[in-house]
Amino acid sequence: MSLETIRLSQPARDQLVSLKRTTGIKNWNVLCRWALALSLREPSTPLVKEIVADSNVEMSWKTFAGTYGDVYLALLRQRCALDGEPPTDEALSRALTIHLHRGIGYLAGNKDVRTIRELVASACG
Repeated sequence: MSLETIRLSQPARDQLVSLKRTTGIKNWNVLCRWALALSLREPSTPLVKEIVADSNVEMSWKTFAGTYGDVYLALLRQRCALDGEPPTDEALSRALTIHLHRGIGYLAGNKDVRTIRELVASACG
């Protein structure tokens, strides 16, 4: 695993396709940033399971994080520390993968998120 390339599972891809359609947000990376933030704000650790990155959705860390790469990396390091994990490259990549997938699931499962406005409102509540 590596932070250089982020790949998603087929179920996560399907959820993102639906979210893109309902919210009007056109870019995978924007939705993925929201998903990561949503999962990281949850105090529990995601259920650890193997995530098969079998979809055709792939993006570089630079595309995912944009100009805020250092911020996202710091958030992942902080989360690893909170979860008792050393901030190794492998632990950071694993944290990104499991939190990203949990967050996508949260977004897709929230039937109150149908527009960008509702997405922003859900982050405040």
